[in-house]
Amino acid sequence: MSDRRTARAHWSFKLDAEFGHRNITPELSQLVNESGVQEGVAVVWLAGTTGAVTTMEYEAGALEDLGRAVRALAPAGAQYQHDKRQGDDNGFSHVRSALLKTDLAVPVLDGRLHLGTWQQIVVFNFDSRPRDRAVVALIVPA
Repeated sequence: MSDRRTARAHWSFKLDAEFGHRNITPELSQLVNESGVQEGVAVVWLAGTTGAVTTMEYEAGALEDLGRAVRALAPAGAQYQHDKRQGDDNGFSHVRSALLKTDLAVPVLDGRLHLGTWQQIVVFNFDSRPRDRAVVALIVPA
């Protein structure tokens, strides 16, 4: 165990509309390394209600499969009460965000993120327009 304090970082980046994505595993791994925490948890949080953060195999086929799944569950262009009430066109993006969530916790063991062989941490923008996405990460010692 480490006697270091909680480490934190804030990243912001622009993502394309409706299914823009970015693998943040390298940034989070670097933060864990710099923190000196040997055992604890990495917490990632995405600000906003039209994006998500999840783990997945970050490769073209898996991305295409996930995109097809979220479009089937919450298709753009369908009727959403949010759009009617707010005069928006992004009700689908709020539903997608709620399904995938905006936060994630990953164990830190032996000074490294404890991920599966192909598992990566990915941020998504589901909004109907490109967005700057803000991500906060905390590395908390056990």
